[in-house]
Amino acid sequence: MQLESAVLEDEGNVLRLRGAECDLRFHGIWLRDNAQDAATRDPGNGQRLITLADLPEDCALAEAHIDRRKVHVTFAADGKQVVFDAAWLIRHGYDIPHDRTTGRLPELAEVWDSGLSRSLPTGALMDMQANRAALRDWLVALRRYGFAKVTGLGQEPGALFDIVDLFGYVRETNYGRHFEVRTEVNPVNLAYTGLGLQAHTDNPYRDPQPTVQVLACLENSARGGENMVIDGFAAAQRLRDEDATGFALLTQYCARFSFTGSAGVALHSRRPMIELSPDGQLQALRFNARSAAPLVDVPFDKMAGYYAAYRRLSTIIDDPGMEVRFKLSPGEAFVVDNTRVLHARKGYSGAGTRWLQGCYADRDGILSTLAALEVEA
Repeated sequence: MQLESAVLEDEGNVLRLRGAECDLRFHGIWLRDNAQDAATRDPGNGQRLITLADLPEDCALAEAHIDRRKVHVTFAADGKQVVFDAAWLIRHGYDIPHDRTTGRLPELAEVWDSGLSRSLPTGALMDMQANRAALRDWLVALRRYGFAKVTGLGQEPGALFDIVDLFGYVRETNYGRHFEVRTEVNPVNLAYTGLGLQAHTDNPYRDPQPTVQVLACLENSARGGENMVIDGFAAAQRLRDEDATGFALLTQYCARFSFTGSAGVALHSRRPMIELSPDGQLQALRFNARSAAPLVDVPFDKMAGYYAAYRRLSTIIDDPGMEVRFKLSPGEAFVVDNTRVLHARKGYSGAGTRWLQGCYADRDGILSTLAALEVEA
């Protein structure tokens, strides 16, 4: 894509750039704020050295022209000259139509249902440790689906940290750096039962909520106990398509979540069950019946409708057609984007044991590592 002309409009307050495949406008204040010169941006780390208060009140342009792949501009107030890379301006153009569909997916995300079972996104730990392309491909899948498996993991306690080391850091909580999911069939204590768990996002009572969860298998000899994952964004969009009013209620009013199950811990949060950005993009889904607190932020005349939508969302989440099911073997793990993907387990019985370890991390580590890998590619 190549630029062919630079024209000043609106008394120099707007720069219009035209090419065979583009027609973009930029405000003078935007150009001044995003200047790439050493007085505006640190040459080493790219951080901005100024604030808006340092800019002239009048950021109109006096002159602009294109020289090969560079755009040269001069500001009228103080004669400051700035050179922009044309490709950079095209990439950051904002004079384009924006999709404001309510409940739309984040960029590069893809919804899924049980059909994903035929081709689970999976990476081999040793390959990802040794090959940056293999790591990039696995992270791409994790960004796209919000879920991915890992094979070839060590079978000793703490091996799950090797997964987090691929992209970021463990987020420590009151459970410690990791937590045990260790239950036995015919236990001496009912706390260690094989009961199934409804699909849920973890720790919605935290603020901020952990955005990544890792679960790794050390032992799994019991019958049953399959893991399940469900795309919460797919569930939210299905609710929107079936009941737009109910969907809106779950986005407009806050649910509450709480956990006070151990001494010295009293965790509470107040967030929408379905969270949207201001322009309507899906941001997060919080669903966990076990830690839901009483709803007190929904007006009386909306409460019945809210509960109807909540019930419908729960039914969608429980639909077998939405779930991907698999049974982990020792040395296998899976990673979920905890702002999007719900996880669960089926009940199990018979002889044997089931021992998983889990930990939390942060999604920004995944996105940062992936962005750096994509630049290398």
